[in-house]
Amino acid sequence: MRWYRKLHWQIILGLLLGLLYGLVAARSGWGKFTSDWISPFGTIFINSLQLIAVPLVVSSLVAGVASLSDLKKLSRIGGKTLALYIGTTAVAVVLGLVIVNIMQPGLRVPDAARTQLQEQFAGDASATEEKASSVKERGPLQILVDIVPANFIDSASNNRNMLQIVFVSLVIGIGLIQLDKATAEPLLKLFESLNAVVIRLVDLIMLFAPIGVFGLIARTITDLAGDDFSQILGLLTALAYYCIAVVLGLVLHVCITYLALLKFLTPVSFKTFFKAMGPAQLVAFSTSSSGATLPVTMERCEEKLGVSEEVSSFVLPLGATINMDGTALYQAVAAMFIAQALGMSIDLTGQLTIVLTAVLASIGTAAVPGAGIIMLVIILQSIGVPSSGIALILGVDRILDMLRTVTNVTGDATVATVIAASEGQLHEPNLSEAEDRIRTHGDSA
Repeated sequence: MRWYRKLHWQIILGLLLGLLYGLVAARSGWGKFTSDWISPFGTIFINSLQLIAVPLVVSSLVAGVASLSDLKKLSRIGGKTLALYIGTTAVAVVLGLVIVNIMQPGLRVPDAARTQLQEQFAGDASATEEKASSVKERGPLQILVDIVPANFIDSASNNRNMLQIVFVSLVIGIGLIQLDKATAEPLLKLFESLNAVVIRLVDLIMLFAPIGVFGLIARTITDLAGDDFSQILGLLTALAYYCIAVVLGLVLHVCITYLALLKFLTPVSFKTFFKAMGPAQLVAFSTSSSGATLPVTMERCEEKLGVSEEVSSFVLPLGATINMDGTALYQAVAAMFIAQALGMSIDLTGQLTIVLTAVLASIGTAAVPGAGIIMLVIILQSIGVPSSGIALILGVDRILDMLRTVTNVTGDATVATVIAASEGQLHEPNLSEAEDRIRTHGDSA
């Protein structure tokens, strides 16, 4: 099969063409044209993925929990999943702090660039600070209150309420376990059928992925630059060391933490893993949303890595909600960068506060673009750094958001593979289904 018929190459081509077009559009002043005629295709693509995110989470989690057959098995898999998610997040934060302390990128920001960035993004910083203040004023147990919705239909109408959707799905699944098989089977069949339908819809949506990625990347570039191409170069030059610190942290976390888990706890080779997850990582990069990428992540894990549906339907939706390693690492680097740029010294106690706050905040961070910036303000306030300092990094946040989402999705897939291996539920991919996928959208096993 020729390389250009493979899905991941089509997505990469769409990404590169979108980047090229975005740069040309920024230089030529085509911002309005791009907004009117190019960006909508990216919006349609991400909306299509978000459209099926809620039914996918509900159907897969309910069916997955019910298939565990008893609460003992559920607690065992759930305990291992949470331990791995929280453990890898803590490692990510510590790694970010080590890198930012060594590189000290905040000290390299020129005074003139610092003033320009603060003035340019002062309005955005104030708006984000107001949102974070309302979050910070909540009581210590408010996160538990927020998990339990008063109206599930209302929660399901907004993807930002994914933690509530996960909670309700888990409760329904546990309820089905408690029923006798004859009573539970009709409802369980309904959720299983819904899950099968949603997975098929993923195939149809992914046919549109190269065009959608093109639109998303083009919009990102033109939004950053407006109609001033030099603005991109100026911002990236001023923040180059900060970007390098974040990217280096993300790369090291993937290469050290995730690859070590795969190497020592699973039989899956690195080549097999990254070949399988390539399309999901590219979708994560273009959408900046692990929630929107969830349907693709589940499909690739089940059909290309051989993770059982029982494991993937529980571990992956939970990961898209609470496993934000890339976001947590970025928050640690960003907090220290801002403090350094403002001439503030953060002692060991302050950095331990960053670790604790970032790990806890990652659990409640919505799996949507830009949610991490609000949690960053809370971290800044917890260590006494002026939250208005986020104006220094907002110019490149979108680009880094795309990269940290790739890390989040990679972490979800890694943990799902480890859990499946530990439970004896990591199988050879179904070749007949893989061949069907080839005929459907041109991907190869």
